[in-house]
Parts: sequence; structure tokens; C-alpha cells
Amino acid sequence: MDLTFTPQEEAFRAEVRRFLAEDVPARLKAKGDAGQRFTKADFEEWHALLNKKGWLASGWPVEHGGTGWNAVEKFIFDNECALAHTPRIQPFGVAMVAPVIIKYGNEAQKRHWLPRILNGQDWWCQGYSEPGAGSDLASVKTSAVRDGDHYIVNGQKTWTTLGQHANMIFCLVRTDREAKAQEGISFLLIDMKTPGIEVRPIIMLDGEHEINEVFFTDVRVPVENLVGQENKGWNCAKYLLTHERTNIAGVGHSVAGLERLKTLASRVMKNGRPLDQDPLFAARIAQVEIDLENMKTTNLRVIAAVAGGGVPGAESSMLKIKGTEIRQEILSLTRRALGPYALPYIREALDEGHDGEPIGPQASAFAATQYFNYRKLSIYGGSNEIQKNIISKMILGL
Repeated sequence: MDLTFTPQEEAFRAEVRRFLAEDVPARLKAKGDAGQRFTKADFEEWHALLNKKGWLASGWPVEHGGTGWNAVEKFIFDNECALAHTPRIQPFGVAMVAPVIIKYGNEAQKRHWLPRILNGQDWWCQGYSEPGAGSDLASVKTSAVRDGDHYIVNGQKTWTTLGQHANMIFCLVRTDREAKAQEGISFLLIDMKTPGIEVRPIIMLDGEHEINEVFFTDVRVPVENLVGQENKGWNCAKYLLTHERTNIAGVGHSVAGLERLKTLASRVMKNGRPLDQDPLFAARIAQVEIDLENMKTTNLRVIAAVAGGGVPGAESSMLKIKGTEIRQEILSLTRRALGPYALPYIREALDEGHDGEPIGPQASAFAATQYFNYRKLSIYGGSNEIQKNIISKMILGL
């Protein structure tokens, strides 16, 4: 099943496919097709390639370097990139802090930070979650005390994805301890090279280093790095989270994952027949495909609303819930299809140049670790339980 596009949209899709076939380096294609891990250099190469093409900032206004694509064109691009297994555009700069700067930043901040995000000068990470302030984000305790033309920041952030690579972090900090929870919070841009910042790795069960703790001890941040008004950072936080949750839905990644699952199920045999002919397994594939097609339509509606100047509201929470459930179901079915072949984890198989023997039919040497790692999808960006509360409040008025 596929969406029906106009002739102009089909022409755009053909242009994207031509670009992906002809302009993406063969090395990146090979790594993506093999499911190997992309390095920081790979992400930077992809970022630079898209920026040169003018296709990097699909969600930005044209006057700031955006593509000018409509909702369908943005959907087509994301979908085709996922199917081509390209590196992911790292969202922290392009899709998270940039929209906040565009909406709430002053002109000097826009002139300074937006070009640096486009040309890759800065690698951003996110300083939101803290011990004791995850889904209850308004409970952040990291403090920023005004001292002349600087803020003095003290506190801790956690689960900081790819923070080991970042030179910049956008942070929620408490600038008024006497205010109510969602008040007294400000949005600061902090240089990671500033004295007093320490990044400690959090090593996951599979040995990967993806997330970090970040500690701030008397870190001096220029007041000019405050985005929006002091004590009004919760507005920035909510605006950013709606963009983050829409991205977490990962429609393109689910489309690509479903294609891989269907190929796998057509080749794995059960009782002398392909697994996709097993009634129970086929029914689960059919259900996830139906859910994905419905989510595509919702995703297009949200993208169209944002392109028209709107702000995604409860719809972003709907996308976050359903999108993460779909991705988790696809990974679960993939693991089930592989059976015992999903168990081995060969870390070297994730690296470029690995030429070891495959383990079983179309087996992934890291199917289990993908399954367990992406249980996080329904937690980060605001847990799905919190999203249901948002939906019940914004739509049902409960």
C-alpha cells in the first residue's frame, strides 16, 4: 500500500531517488544496507552533503535556509532516505534547537547560530532530563544564577545522547527557585568547552556508548545565550518537545523496518512454508502495516500544520505514542522471525569492513540489542503515559 502522489510530487520523488542513487557515497550506502553503525564522521559527511544540496533544513522557513518543501515533499524525502538506509540527520541542532531559536530567539541569535547549524560548525546535544526530572520535566533543579552579564550554572543532566561529540548543549535551567514548577525556568545555550563542565559516559548493556551524564560546576554562561525571556523557558521547552515527539514517531524508519521484516518473513521457513504464510504471524504484519498507513496520514497533517505556521499540539503526542509502538512491534516481529539467530551479538559486525560469516537466514548480528535498545522509544521525549495525559487534557478536557 502506498500514498497517491500528484505528478509534481512523483517528479520530486524521482529527483530524490536519483540523488540517493547517484550522489550518496558508496561507502555510506554499504554501511546503511548492512545495518552497520554510523560514526560521527559519517553523520557529518551526510549533513554536509545535504547542506550543499540545499536539502538539510526541511522544517525551516526559506528565509533562514529552509527548503521550502510542502508537507508531502518533506514526507517523501524522509521516507526515501529511510528506505535508502542513509545516516540520520542528527536532530538536536537542525530539528530541535533551531526551531526554538527561529521562534523565540532575537535577530542576533538567529544570525549567529542558524548558519553554524547549517554548515556543521556546531554539534548540539540536549540538556533536559535530570535525576528526578525525566517525564516530570518541570522539576528540573539545575540552577542558573545571574551574575552581571553571565549566569552561573550548577547541576546535572542525564541521558544526554551523543553528548560526547557535542560542542554545544541547550539546557533548561531554573532561574527562579521560588516560582511554581513550570515557571522560573529558562532556556540557555551553553558552550561545552566552558570550564566546569564534565561529561561522563553511561555504557549500555551491549557495551555501546550512546548516552552520558553532564555535570555543571560554576559554569559561566553569557546572558546573551538566553533564548526568549528569563523565567519563560517552559514555552521554549514545550515548543521543542512537540517537534521532538513528531520526529520520534519515525514514520520513514518504520517503513524501512517493515520492508526488511517482510523480506525476512518471506525467506524464513516454518513447517515447510515461508513465515509470512503463517496465519498468526501474517496477521501481526498486516496489523502493523495498517497502523503505519494510518500514521502516515496523521504525520502529513501535522507536517502541513507546521508548514502553515501552526504548532503541533496533541497530534504530536498521538504520533509519538503510535509511532513508537509501531517501531517496537516491527523490531519484536523481526526478533521473533529470526528465532535463535537473534540471540548472538557480534559487536564487530556493526563496524565498517566486517566480513565475518552471516549467522542464519538474513539474520542480524544485533537483532536482540536493537530490540532491547529501542524499548526506550516509548520513554524518552516524554513517556507514552505522559502523552496520554496530554491528549486527554488537550482534546477531551479531562
